[in-house]
Amino acid sequence: MPLGVVPAGTGNGMAKSLLDSVGDPCAVANAVLAIIRGHKRQLDVATIAQGETRFFSILMLAWGLIADIDIESEKYRWMGSARLDFYALCRFFNMRQYNGSVSFVPAPGFESYGESTSYPGKSTIKGNNSDPSEGEHFNLQTHCYQGPEVDLENLNWRVITGPFISVWLHNVPWGAEDTMAAPDAKFSDGYLDLIIMKNCPKLQLLSMMSELNNGGHVKSPYVTYLKVKAFILEPGPRTKDQEKEGILDSDGEVLARGKGTYKCEQKSLMSYDKLQITVDKGLATLFAPV
Repeated sequence: MPLGVVPAGTGNGMAKSLLDSVGDPCAVANAVLAIIRGHKRQLDVATIAQGETRFFSILMLAWGLIADIDIESEKYRWMGSARLDFYALCRFFNMRQYNGSVSFVPAPGFESYGESTSYPGKSTIKGNNSDPSEGEHFNLQTHCYQGPEVDLENLNWRVITGPFISVWLHNVPWGAEDTMAAPDAKFSDGYLDLIIMKNCPKLQLLSMMSELNNGGHVKSPYVTYLKVKAFILEPGPRTKDQEKEGILDSDGEVLARGKGTYKCEQKSLMSYDKLQITVDKGLATLFAPV
């Protein structure tokens, strides 16, 4: 069943990506017209797994600076979309870095990134971070789509360790109407674009953030940009305060809130721990301009 996307939110990254692919402005009228015309295109779907829990993502996953801005700026929602720019400045003056590591299976041509490692994700598949009393939920879940079947243990895994300023995984070029997060991302190439930011001085970071609207940030020497087929994130605490952790954000929704984070008392879908992501090429269908 094809899905129609209309820009009616704060970010509108998917609508922007679809309309920008043909040079159309990101406007409700253009999106509705594309739906009426009925042209379709395939879209990759990422399966985020932690224990028995699954979350299906079509836009992005973020940890670090981008997730902090996206989620913590909710307290300034009355400002509209300007809340993102305002809170980005707040985070700039009080920069956080996070310990942790990212493991990935690189796409062809990106095998030189990171260091060689073995598959680190067995505990993610076997584990169970939910209440065992929810057995009925799990029984129902086994009859639903669980994500692609991939022999992950025998793939070429690489690893990059922190500390990180930001880890950003993207499925399409635009994360918001004014943020071209992954300029080389494709709708259905079977890969996710990974953008890692490390060891960046504040002045260079400010310059880099000003280039988010045209994708120029990926050319920075402080950014690692590559394509991956599978991905495992092991998030850790903040470098300057080991008692506080971070936020895991996918498609604008909170997957996990670590200790000491904004609204950390609220229950989230997953725990602030290792999670695994695989890609199902062209699983979804969207109405598109062409």
